[in-house]
Amino acid sequence: MTRLAPRGITRRSLLKTSAYAAAGTLAAPALLRAQSSELVIGCAGSHTAWMEEIVVPHMKEVIGADILFEGTKSSVNLEKMASNKDNPYLSVVQMDDPVMIQAVDADLLTPITADAVPNMTDLRGDAVHMDGMWCNYVQPWAGIAYNTDYAEGVPSWGALWDAQNAGQVIIPSLQNTEGMWTLFVAAMLGSGKPFSEAQYDIEAAFAKLEELKPNLLSVYSTMSQAFNLLEQGEITLLSGNFSSYTLPRKAEGVPVDLAAPQEGIFAMPSGICLVKGGPNGELAAAYVNEMLGAKMQAAIADFASSVPANTTVKAGAVIPDGVEIYSPDWAFVAANRREWIERFDKLMAL
Repeated sequence: MTRLAPRGITRRSLLKTSAYAAAGTLAAPALLRAQSSELVIGCAGSHTAWMEEIVVPHMKEVIGADILFEGTKSSVNLEKMASNKDNPYLSVVQMDDPVMIQAVDADLLTPITADAVPNMTDLRGDAVHMDGMWCNYVQPWAGIAYNTDYAEGVPSWGALWDAQNAGQVIIPSLQNTEGMWTLFVAAMLGSGKPFSEAQYDIEAAFAKLEELKPNLLSVYSTMSQAFNLLEQGEITLLSGNFSSYTLPRKAEGVPVDLAAPQEGIFAMPSGICLVKGGPNGELAAAYVNEMLGAKMQAAIADFASSVPANTTVKAGAVIPDGVEIYSPDWAFVAANRREWIERFDKLMAL
């Protein structure tokens, strides 16, 4: 890969990240109708585009639901469910697998069953978790996003540590699920072990992350702001980004691409669940059924360059040939994540 001269941005010149929230609704219905047809959905902020364009109108037409969605991080959705456990207002939440495990432990979910959600029977076996506590509905792959004006490709995760990229790298916080990919890559590179073993060698991971600090412009918690810097050419590499975000931007003509480094790529765990005691339970189950059905699976997979979970659908992202696809031990992550976040925040403070 090649790199042109630095373009003047410094750590101190970065705007501080701010909380990102997105909400999309249809026109406000009459009060009586809203009581019977409204669903509040928690999902990722990065899903705003296809939620507004695809999901909201489809659900209105097919099941008569008026969708309100709150876009934020999975950890924030978990906090919302926990803090409103006695009086939940969310009906369905779309969040990542490690946070789903925490939600199960906190007794916040209602199992998805084939009686209420028949389309779950068409899913891959590995897309249904803990006897239906949640299902994966799409699966983007994650690698390294890069600006094509300044790099011709990224053959190795080691490029993040290459001296020629000093000040030109941004990585996610461990508060974001995609931040785990940089942690696990650091474990592999630092320990020399295969992923199956390296993911448990957290000491090697943190030692290698410390070596990365000279190359970092920032650590993000709000991905959209970091991606804007990549698009503008203020950085060259954005670690841990995923096909559902980078590839649609590439298709729109933005000078970005997503690399699948030779050491391997990661499967993003996008899950959907029913909130225990959530409002309008039957309509919520109908929403989940549509999200797992062939029409929505194909539409979302194509729009978001993701791999569908429904085995009847042939659409979405093309998985790069010749690279390993990793999925970590999420139970191990869930048990240790809080401690890792605290350690990471202290180590990577810039």
